[in-house]
Amino acid sequence: MATIPSLPSRTDLLRMARSTTDITGQLLDTAGNITRIAINTFDPKDGSGPEMLRVLRETTAELAEMSASPQAQEAFYRIVDTLTRLGTSGAPLAVHPVSEPARVLLAALGDSLLPVLDAVEPAVEEFAAALGELVEASSPLLPAAAGVAAGTLLALTPLIRAATDVLRDSSPELRRIADALTAALAPLMPLQVALAERAAGAGAGVVRATLPPFADLTDAAAATAKAARPVLIAGEELFVTGLERLQPALLAAASRVGGLARAVAVRVSAAVSPAAEQGVVVAVTPA
Repeated sequence: MATIPSLPSRTDLLRMARSTTDITGQLLDTAGNITRIAINTFDPKDGSGPEMLRVLRETTAELAEMSASPQAQEAFYRIVDTLTRLGTSGAPLAVHPVSEPARVLLAALGDSLLPVLDAVEPAVEEFAAALGELVEASSPLLPAAAGVAAGTLLALTPLIRAATDVLRDSSPELRRIADALTAALAPLMPLQVALAERAAGAGAGVVRATLPPFADLTDAAAATAKAARPVLIAGEELFVTGLERLQPALLAAASRVGGLARAVAVRVSAAVSPAAEQGVVVAVTPA
């Protein structure tokens, strides 16, 4: 006969009640915060709230209309099909024995890379900012680059299609090549593994023997660079000063070359497209 479970004690009931009360209070506070955020966002005092709602309504209407188009439906179908195939092919990989070393490797890489990422974060931010400024400054060249890229892609498309046709028609020969390479390379793999193990052992010994002298050399180079720092700074200052002094001359030379190029372009244009033939003047004399 089944035993009747014992009822919770008074202490357990009080603890459950306090926990439920705390959770309920936190949920109510969160709901109040969300309500205040919504009120502050859509406050109609300055008219920003209704305008935001209007923009959201129009944007969602356009998105709804766009999502119903055949192109969008085809794109959604391809995305779902790709995700399905990834899930189907990725499930066996997740339980494959190779996945465990891969997870260990990823964990080790993550633990090792975190300090490196923290150290290079300021440099990466500066590089990203400089790259953004470079892209913004070179934006006038982007249409020309896009045109060149489009022309290159159009020129490569027939070559790719021709290569695809050749490979599709030559599939038996490709299989023969693959079989021949497999038969030729398979006996060499054990020997290659043994040679790789010997090379790894020898390389490790060389690295162990080379690291102490290399460390001494690095210390000496660092000390030399520290001692020669004033000379390097003076040389850089002299180089920059020379560039600043040469800048007016370079700008003047560039201006002259640009004027000469424009004059040559005008002459070449006139030679290629000559002026229209002049009319014939007829003189009439009295008899």
